[in-house]
Amino acid sequence: MTFASDQNSTPEKLSATSRKMLELRNEVFSEWEKRIRASIKQAGTLMHPILVNTLPTFYDNIAEAITPEYPRTSAVDTTTIATEHGGERARLTDYDPQAIIHEYQTLRWSILDVLARHGVRLQEDELLTINVSIEKAIREAVTAFSVAFLALREQFMATLTHDLRNPLATATMSAELIARTTDSSEIKNWAERIIENNDRMDRMIRDLLDTVVFQGSGRLQLDLSSFDILDLVTEVEKHSVTAYGPRFHVTRASVLGWWSREAMKRALENLIGNAIKYGSADRPVSIKIDRIDGRLLVSVHNEGNPIPPEELEDIFQIFQRAKAAKESRNLGWGIGLPYVRRVAESHGGSVTVDSSAERGTTFLIDVPIDARPFQNMPTLPGPN
Repeated sequence: MTFASDQNSTPEKLSATSRKMLELRNEVFSEWEKRIRASIKQAGTLMHPILVNTLPTFYDNIAEAITPEYPRTSAVDTTTIATEHGGERARLTDYDPQAIIHEYQTLRWSILDVLARHGVRLQEDELLTINVSIEKAIREAVTAFSVAFLALREQFMATLTHDLRNPLATATMSAELIARTTDSSEIKNWAERIIENNDRMDRMIRDLLDTVVFQGSGRLQLDLSSFDILDLVTEVEKHSVTAYGPRFHVTRASVLGWWSREAMKRALENLIGNAIKYGSADRPVSIKIDRIDGRLLVSVHNEGNPIPPEELEDIFQIFQRAKAAKESRNLGWGIGLPYVRRVAESHGGSVTVDSSAERGTTFLIDVPIDARPFQNMPTLPGPN
């Protein structure tokens, strides 16, 4: 089985080395996690699903890329897998860029060491593909981390400035009232209010100094409940067949977890709607459910014209649409995909897009199976 970002359903067509990499995935990440927890201080207390993040999907992309005939030259080409990794690290951890670089480098050595342990000899071109994938991922993830961290900091500062105004205004008003009265009891009362509100501002400032990952204001309010994602996917599939006809192929898996049923339903409906609008009318839409390392992966795949690489990030910005969508008569990619991203981030995860002419277009929702510990983590602010 492959968890690659393009919803590859035929891993048997990959090379022998690629298939061996897929077989050794768990061993590679067991080795990687052991090394990361020992070498990166910030990783020591992270829960397993947050630590592995989108890396298993990235790893399977590498496995695809080392197959010469497969239409992928590196693990990050025409996909946002590395940028989403950097964004999650900014929102959900107290990582710095050096930690991100180190974890990718550690993944490289974990791969090479585990393969060598099992007698797998890499050809020169296979090793080059692994190294190129790692280096590209480092650049994209660190860039995304820096952009996201700056956005979170600016968002937090704006929120803090707004919150400081109330106690500051109250303290100022109390000082003005003291200046206007000679009543000692009133002076004492207003002085106490000044002290109380100064204490409030002091706590806010101390929180600012002590906080590394900031709480954003743009997250969704989720009503989390326990349910099987298969039941939800089956429900959405039935409605979609009624609306669009029997053109859906579902790879089913039962995964019981804690999510917002309504939010996940709307996100899946948005992705299916986009697949119908912009995919080839004579080709099926594939929906796939996977689970790995405490994370749920739900993907929607269609064939047809790809999203240009320079537009892969733009389509997640509110009121932004891909060029193909703007030129068509279809309405979409203005609000739906930003909503899908907000749903994924509000669950402590992310959404990835993988698009090329050869592989088709796949949107992948990747979230922890139990979102309860992460529902108060920040999400990235949208544009004004």
